[in-house]
Amino acid sequence: MLQNIPLSQNENDYLRLNQEQLEAVGYLSGPLLVLSGAGTGKTRVLTSRIAHILNQRAAFASQILAVTFTNKAANEMRERLGSMVGPYAQGLWLGTFHSIGAKILRIHAEKLDLTPQFTILDSDDQLRLIKQILKTKGIDEKQLASRLVLSVIQRWKDRGLTSAQVAKQESGGSDPLAQLYVEYQSELKRLNAVDFGDLILHVLTLFQENLDVLSRYANQFKFILVDEYQDTNIAQYLWLRLLSQGGANMCCVGDDDQSIYGWRGAEVGNILKFERDFPDAKVVRLEQNYRSTPHILGLASHLIASNKDRLGKTLWTQNDGGDKVYVSGHWDGGEEARYISDEIEACQRNGVSLNNMAILIRAGFQTREFEECFLKLGIPYKVIGGLRFYERQEIRDALAYLRLVAQSNDSLAFERVINVPKRGIGATSVQLLQTTARHANLSLMEIAKRIVETDELKGATRHALRAFIAQVEQWQVLAQDLNPSQLAEIILQESGYIRMWDEDTSPDAPGRIENLKEFVTALQEFSSLTEFLEHVSLVMENNTAIHEEMVSIMTLHSAKGLEFDTVFLAGWEEGLFPHPRALDEKGSQGLEEERRLAYVGITRAKKRLYITFAANRRVHNLWQSNLPSRFIEELKEEHIERVQTSVSWGKRDNRSASTFAMGRQFFQSAPKSAAEIEYFDEPAFIEGQRVFHQKFGYGIVSISMGEHVTVIFDHAGEKKVLASYLEKA
Repeated sequence: MLQNIPLSQNENDYLRLNQEQLEAVGYLSGPLLVLSGAGTGKTRVLTSRIAHILNQRAAFASQILAVTFTNKAANEMRERLGSMVGPYAQGLWLGTFHSIGAKILRIHAEKLDLTPQFTILDSDDQLRLIKQILKTKGIDEKQLASRLVLSVIQRWKDRGLTSAQVAKQESGGSDPLAQLYVEYQSELKRLNAVDFGDLILHVLTLFQENLDVLSRYANQFKFILVDEYQDTNIAQYLWLRLLSQGGANMCCVGDDDQSIYGWRGAEVGNILKFERDFPDAKVVRLEQNYRSTPHILGLASHLIASNKDRLGKTLWTQNDGGDKVYVSGHWDGGEEARYISDEIEACQRNGVSLNNMAILIRAGFQTREFEECFLKLGIPYKVIGGLRFYERQEIRDALAYLRLVAQSNDSLAFERVINVPKRGIGATSVQLLQTTARHANLSLMEIAKRIVETDELKGATRHALRAFIAQVEQWQVLAQDLNPSQLAEIILQESGYIRMWDEDTSPDAPGRIENLKEFVTALQEFSSLTEFLEHVSLVMENNTAIHEEMVSIMTLHSAKGLEFDTVFLAGWEEGLFPHPRALDEKGSQGLEEERRLAYVGITRAKKRLYITFAANRRVHNLWQSNLPSRFIEELKEEHIERVQTSVSWGKRDNRSASTFAMGRQFFQSAPKSAAEIEYFDEPAFIEGQRVFHQKFGYGIVSISMGEHVTVIFDHAGEKKVLASYLEKA
């Protein structure tokens, strides 16, 4: 067994490590779990550990496997190692799970009936292949969406299940999804292709079915280092466990408090059970933070301590005290956006670069009000990890419908929505319309009106086109009497566009529906359709401007791994954060992941942090009244400064006793101009009351706000339900 090799004084001077980092780098005699809190230098520890192994001749570069989750992380480590050990790093197996998997597969492709030149399909290719299989089997896309099929297959692969295993397990092979999985894998093999899930699953199969191949790699790698271990899925976990059977020194670096990707297969349990998997493992906690102020870290540590499924650590820093965290409540989302805009301008006047400021949100639809406010004030911004609001597919589609109603000769809008959602007007028919329109020098709508009176199109297509024209004409009549918001809502419903996304089971479909609701809300501010379309045109034009400095707007998920001097955490209210979908689908586990997401958001801030919430939000043209997020209640008082705004609020020592009164206080302190908002109804149930639900069974009421009741069920965990579905037990 290798002995621990302490770093020499000269080497430590070069690496500049603290005591805990030194311990993690120098421990080489057994499995090691490095619990690395936010901003504690985990990348430095990983690269320094590899450099130390090479400098001490504990292994050759080719005997070290270092696995990351992103190409960015792999490239950063490679650059650092180049500067630390130079040519000694050549031959190192360093890359993402997928790139390492692809490398192994190309060496042993023939054992999986592939050739080394296999193709790796992207998501578009995968969907196209699924659609072809569905068509061949005579399955209507409306009955079984291709995105659903692909999503289910991806989850099976994340769990390390081959198509043969699934076909055997799922109803003895009679499950149609299991059969489609078999067919999909068969087609991939015929095409000499793999998808990203296969890059892990095929290696797992290769190791399990070819012990000689497994033995080769298990004996080759003396050291295995894994970054972001909390984000591994089951297949990746099994892959690593097989490789470690040769006695490799396994070092996993991660932070259970930053496990926020459960929705895409990550298993936080992998890091939580590390000490059970490796009973002789050493655990080193990196708790000295080099990023944030004591108030920010104190706030984050106290909040995350409410989670039960965690290994535990407390961040601390030698940085100066800095400002307390500013927490403020606002009447609505518009006021929240204006407040944050004012603070951004104030920070900028004090010398803070816009590049060092970020707004972190829970849901994509929240960007719209910030974008509108920034455009009015001339604050340059960029949306990270996604498109600007009016650039998103669903918003462009909705805009195209409105453009066509406002101007029926808008051929670009006509072409965009003629078969979205699908109406049976295919590419061939659209091509005929385009060709005829060009020859006649007319718009697509004008030609469509003429061509439906001829026999140039097949009966079903002609009928569908005639119905579409009639719909547009009907909407044009309605546009004369309805406001833009009402009109948009009708168009999105009658066209089937909302239904299309309702039936779509892809992970991004709920977000698209939220964006469409926000789109309808945005129209409330305009008196005419023409005024709104002109506004959007100007917004899109302004978006093309190039600025050297810009505020970043992104979701909390996209912010992981980033840091900013000043961070604004917006929308911290019940019904938005924690997100109700996470609570409905995963109960208490979902709540803990949402709390970890809050922790990630807080620890992105280096110097200044703002947390805001709105007492009301307009959702789908209806006012929705909200309480502050339960996470605000969990903030430690000594680290926050309450900002006086139009919404007054106070500390809740006992949530169940004061939640309802809190809601009353919001409304009583609100400006008179907002009196149109409905106040809360008296609660149908009281906190602590025993209730029964037909689906979830028996439980105890934890929060009761009129018709909205939160219940901790005996077997289903915490759920938010309507009071009308509950009975007194």
